[in-house]
Amino acid sequence: MRTRVEPDLSVETLSGVGPKVAERLGRLGIRTVRDLGEHVPRAYLDWEQVGSFGDLSAGEEATVRCTLERIRVRPTRRRNLKLVEGVVVDAAGVRETAIWFNQAYLTKLEPGTELLLHGTRELGGGFRVARHEVGGTGLHTIGLVPEYPAAEDVPSYRLRGLVDAVLPRVRFFPDPLPARLRHEEGLPLRADALFAAHRPRDRAEAKAARERLALEELLTLQLGFLERRRALEEASSAVALGDDGDLIPRYRKALPFTLTEEQEKAIGEIRQDLADTRPMQRLLQGDVGSGKTVVALYALLCAVGSGHQGALMAPTETLAEQHFLTVEGICNDLGVRCELLTSSVPAAQRRAVRDRLASGETDLAVGTHALIQEEVEFRSLAVAVVDEQHRFGVEQRRALGKTTPHVLHMTATPIPRTLAQTVYGDLDVTEIARPPADRKPVVTRWVGHERSSEAYTRLRRHLEEGRQAYVVCPLVSESEAVEARAAEQEAERLRAAELRAFRVGCLHGKLPTAERREVMDAFKRRELDVLVATTVIEVGVDVPNATIMIVQEADRFGLAQLHQLRGRVGRGTEQSYCLLVSRPKEELTDEAVGRLEALVETSDGFRLAEVDLELRGEGQLLGTRQSGYTDLKFARLRDRDLIARARRWAEALVDAEDSVCEPLRREAERLDENNRGFA
Repeated sequence: MRTRVEPDLSVETLSGVGPKVAERLGRLGIRTVRDLGEHVPRAYLDWEQVGSFGDLSAGEEATVRCTLERIRVRPTRRRNLKLVEGVVVDAAGVRETAIWFNQAYLTKLEPGTELLLHGTRELGGGFRVARHEVGGTGLHTIGLVPEYPAAEDVPSYRLRGLVDAVLPRVRFFPDPLPARLRHEEGLPLRADALFAAHRPRDRAEAKAARERLALEELLTLQLGFLERRRALEEASSAVALGDDGDLIPRYRKALPFTLTEEQEKAIGEIRQDLADTRPMQRLLQGDVGSGKTVVALYALLCAVGSGHQGALMAPTETLAEQHFLTVEGICNDLGVRCELLTSSVPAAQRRAVRDRLASGETDLAVGTHALIQEEVEFRSLAVAVVDEQHRFGVEQRRALGKTTPHVLHMTATPIPRTLAQTVYGDLDVTEIARPPADRKPVVTRWVGHERSSEAYTRLRRHLEEGRQAYVVCPLVSESEAVEARAAEQEAERLRAAELRAFRVGCLHGKLPTAERREVMDAFKRRELDVLVATTVIEVGVDVPNATIMIVQEADRFGLAQLHQLRGRVGRGTEQSYCLLVSRPKEELTDEAVGRLEALVETSDGFRLAEVDLELRGEGQLLGTRQSGYTDLKFARLRDRDLIARARRWAEALVDAEDSVCEPLRREAERLDENNRGFA
C-alpha cells in the first residue's frame, strides 16, 4: 500500500532530492510536493509512433525500441570528439548502428540491455541518437513528451522523472472546486486534470486539462479579489459626498472645452460611488490624451466642494510636479488652495504644508508617497487619486486607507476590460477609450539611422511654421544621472548643429524642481522651440502647440513607453507626427521590430496593450502591479472566455455558504500567503 504524502511537504521528502537539488528546484518556484505536481509542461514533443529502423528514410526522425548487442568508443581526429557506436537490433530483427557523441559512459551498458532510442536516420547509414532510455518506459521518448519550464541545473528530463514520482500522489491534492460548478461546467476532478496535463493521450486532452486548471486558478484569484474588497467595505466607511455647492458648475464653466461623452460617462460612475458610504475603489484607465486628469480633478473637487479635502498622488516627483503644474492654475481660478508636497520641498515648507493640511486650510494636496507618511495628517481627506497606481507598493496603497477615503486609481497604460478584471480584479473599472473627437491620430514613421537627417528636416519645417517639438534621448543607462548628462550633451549638440537656428531647452529628472518648472513653463509659453528630454515627459505633459517628436534609438524603449511618449504630441487640433529613429531592421531583435511596427500601424493604446501581451507575455503585464502573480501557473491572460467565466462564478459564489466556498477560500489564502504584495 502506497504511503500517503501530504502535498505541502518539502520536495526533500522525495527520493533523490537532497538540499542542493531542493535549492535548485526552489529557484524554479518548486518547494513542495504540490508545487512539483502543479509544475505543468510548457510544451509537448510529439513523438507518437514507435517504429522500426527498416521503415526509416534518411533524415527521418523516430523512436525505436531495440536491444543492445555490443558497444564501443571510436576515436576521431578531433581531440574533443568521441563517437560511441552501439550495434542494436529492433523488434523486427533489423540491425543498425546507433551513434552517440561524447557519451563514453554508455560503454558500461551490458549486451542484452533494452533501449528506447529517439533520433534520426543518417544519410550514409547509422542512427544518430538524440535521446535514449535504458529499459525504457517511454517517459522521455514516446508519445507527447512533456517539456517543462526548466533551468540549466534542473533540465527538463530531470523534471520528467521527479514529476513521474509525484503523479500517483496528486489524488491527495485538495480539489477546491464546488461539485455544482464542476457539474455545470463539465469539468474533471483536479487530480485527473493534473495527470492529463503531465501525461496527455493527445493534444485535445492536454488543452482541456490546462483549461480546467486555469479556470480554477482564475476563480480562486477572482474570489480572493471580491472577498478582499468586501472585507474593506465592511471594515471601513467613507464620507458620502452629496451637495458640492457651486464648485463643480464653476469648474465645468472654467474648462476651455466641452467634456466628451465618455468623460461624462466616467464622471457619472465616479459620482455614484462618491455618494455612497462604501469607499470607492475604482480604476480609471484611458488611452493617451483621453482626458483622465480632467475626470480625476472632478472627483477631487467633489470632495472640496463638500467641505473636505482631496489628494493626488504620483509615483515620482517629476510626475507629481507635472500634475501640480496642470491643476494649480485652474484651482487658483476656482479659489481652491492646492499645494505640492514631495521630499524635495524644503523642510520648513514641508512642515508648513503639513500644518495647513491638518488644519484644513489646504484643500488639495499633490505629491508622492510623502503624502501617506505618518507625520502627514489631513483634517478630512475624502478623495484620493493615485496616478499610475501600479508603480506603488502594496503597503503604500494600503496606507491610503488609514483615513478611509474614496480612492480613484488612474493609469495611462490601458488594457482590455477582461484583462483588467484579472490584473485589477479588486477594483471597478471605468474606461475612457477615445480622445476628444477633434484630435487627429498621430502619424508615426519608422526612420533608419541613415535617414535621420530627413527627420530633422521635417522637424525644422514644423518649427518654421510656428510649432514646437520634442526630441527624446535614448535610454543609455539605468542611472538617471547618466541619462541627464546624455540629454544635456545632446541638447548642446543640437544647438550647434541641426537646430542651431532655434531655441532648445533640456529637461531631465536630475534638474532641481524649480528649474524643471522654469523649463516647462518656458516651453508652454513658447519661449522654447524644442524640448530635448529623457522619459520624464512620458506622462503629464500637455502642450497643444507641440506637433512633432523625434525618438532617438526608439528600439531601446518598451512599447507602452513609446506610446506614452508619442502621446505628448497630437494634443491640439493640428496634424502631429512621431518619428522613431532606430538601428537597421536587420540589427534588431524580432521583438524590437514587432514593437516599432505596431507603433506605426496603430495609435490605439488598447490594441497596443494586446500586442505588448503577445510580445512580452502576461508575466510582464501582471508584474506591473507589483504582484507576486507574475507567473500564473495554468492561466494565460489570453484566456478571455475563462476569465469571464471565472468572474461570473466568483460573483455567484462570494455569497455562498461557507461549506461550499471554504476550500476555495483556503486556496485563495494560500496563494495570498505565497504572493505577499498582491493586493
